[in-house]
Amino acid sequence: MIELHPEFLTKNGQKQFAVLPYEEFLKIKELLEDLEDLRDLRDAKEEEKDSLSVSLAEVKKMLLS
Repeated sequence: MIELHPEFLTKNGQKQFAVLPYEEFLKIKELLEDLEDLRDLRDAKEEEKDSLSVSLAEVKKMLLS
């Protein structure tokens, strides 16, 4: 888990914005990109679960013949 050190900007006593150190922002951005990649991979696997697959050995055999 990332430890965050936000500073809050308020307006009329209400929190309006959270400001993070740049390094923490970069870590969050990287984690979100990884999560998006994982979601895309899971979606692709779900879409292809019933598709016909060919083993590497079969592909090599087809290419060599």
